[in-house]
Amino acid sequence: MSETEPPVLLTLEGAVARLVFNRPHRRNAMNSAMGDALDAALATLEADPGTRVVVVSGAGGHFCAGLDLGEVGSQDSEAERLAAAQERNRKIGERYRRLSALPKVVVAAVQGAAHAGGLGWVCAADIAIASADARFCAPETLRGLVPAQILPWMVRRMGRSAATRMVLRADVIDAAEALRLGLVHQVASDAAALNSAVEAVLADIRKGAPTAIAETKALIAALGPLAPEGYAEAGALAFARCAAGEEAREGITAFQQKRAPRWAS
Repeated sequence: MSETEPPVLLTLEGAVARLVFNRPHRRNAMNSAMGDALDAALATLEADPGTRVVVVSGAGGHFCAGLDLGEVGSQDSEAERLAAAQERNRKIGERYRRLSALPKVVVAAVQGAAHAGGLGWVCAADIAIASADARFCAPETLRGLVPAQILPWMVRRMGRSAATRMVLRADVIDAAEALRLGLVHQVASDAAALNSAVEAVLADIRKGAPTAIAETKALIAALGPLAPEGYAEAGALAFARCAAGEEAREGITAFQQKRAPRWAS
């Protein structure tokens, strides 16, 4: 698999659309090319009245490992790093919002790593099903970063207490714990069982009236905003400040070198 392959695959199969993160050599980490491809895929789904269900998954046995850290802090000056990180983080948050706002049922089928920004996709989906090998983590603080755009989605899915523990401890949890915390709705024993579980959900959704399902999603959204007004922009700025700083430089370097970060005391 090389970067010449499309980073996102979108197939429309009648009432079902399948959106696949397609950078398996990077555990489907999100880079700028994937972001552009996701924007195009979301625009297609927003304009397609025939699709009733969107299944989101990852190629190569992983869901999504979050942001590709190779692009963080790659600009020359601190001002450039700040601006690039803020814009990148803002766009990521908007993509979660667009996926959630689709008048279609969104199902996340999760295998392997669902880390950092990958958690955002899991929580922005309406229904999340994981295979037993799935692993979930919000490791941003370990990299000198903050979980800016994923935090509201985690709080909505898991509740404030569970989300707080997860983002502050930054440990890896398995599929069984994710089910207990409400991060996912169902755990399947393996990849084959995951496919079967997703197909069962699709069969159930097809029984519902499309307009009624869309209106129901709109009513759920009307129950209250995801976050206070201005949070997304404040989150993008907080992420940018951290991404442009020395802690992120050390945290990302330590991650790439597979060692513990050496924080200043």
